[in-house]
Amino acid sequence: MSRIERFEELRPLLFSIAYRILGSVSEAEDAVQEAWLRYEASSAEIRSAKAFLSATVTRISIDVLRSARVRREEYVGPWFPEPLLADPYADPERSAELADSVSMAALLLLERLSPLERAVFVLREVFDFGFPEVASAVGRSESACRQLAVRARRHMAEGRPRFDADRKEREELASRFFDALREGDVLGLQDLLAADVSMVGDGGGKAPQLARAIVGAQNVARLLASVFPRMARIDVTFEPHEVNGQPGAIFRDRDGKVLHTLALDVLDGQIQQIRMVINPDKLGHVGPVADAWAIHHELRLRR
Repeated sequence: MSRIERFEELRPLLFSIAYRILGSVSEAEDAVQEAWLRYEASSAEIRSAKAFLSATVTRISIDVLRSARVRREEYVGPWFPEPLLADPYADPERSAELADSVSMAALLLLERLSPLERAVFVLREVFDFGFPEVASAVGRSESACRQLAVRARRHMAEGRPRFDADRKEREELASRFFDALREGDVLGLQDLLAADVSMVGDGGGKAPQLARAIVGAQNVARLLASVFPRMARIDVTFEPHEVNGQPGAIFRDRDGKVLHTLALDVLDGQIQQIRMVINPDKLGHVGPVADAWAIHHELRLRR
């Protein structure tokens, strides 16, 4: 097997590692491409392409994450990861675990970790790499990596997101939610929301967004039931679609351009959190991006 064939075989794994470390589709794709360039340029005999490429993409991702953290400190409003519509890496025996590890809730929890802790956690806990492989990837001793893993697990356990294991039940609840949203059914929406549900949007200062989180089933249901029918009148539509391994949707303008994504956290038969990514800089990989300000202006005119 040639190097490029082996690389293409490993690309889904490499992207999935990089995305979980970085929380960015575009940066993960760049990290994978850089790993390929280093792999291609290496004149050394590489016994394990998987070990070499995994270590390379991890180190690149750690460096990118360190610089990204400075930018995130200056970010306007809540910061969410770039929405991921489909994880290219699949392991049938661990599909539920992998889906949970790429959820918005899990990625936001990973933000609490240092770059090294995050990389160790992703390699060890998500992808089940052995400590020798983890140590090689992050450039630390095995004992240091074990300590990093313990700290990372402790931090994650403190706020570990939990999701309903029954995917079918979760999808049925999401279907009822989107039906109620289409109909502007306040009571129907409220019935599906946890009492302390919150709805938050990430516009990054580059798109209209909620001035603050909307909290409480009644408040969230009323807002959704009032806004979407108005959006529908200017031909905004949505298509239910898995977002970061959880039920969600892609909203589009009348020309089919992406307005924003929406992801639902479901637990105990209720929706616990609604997260919207509206920042156009985070939506380009989903498709051509709509002018959210123009839509916002049109909605105001039609009040």
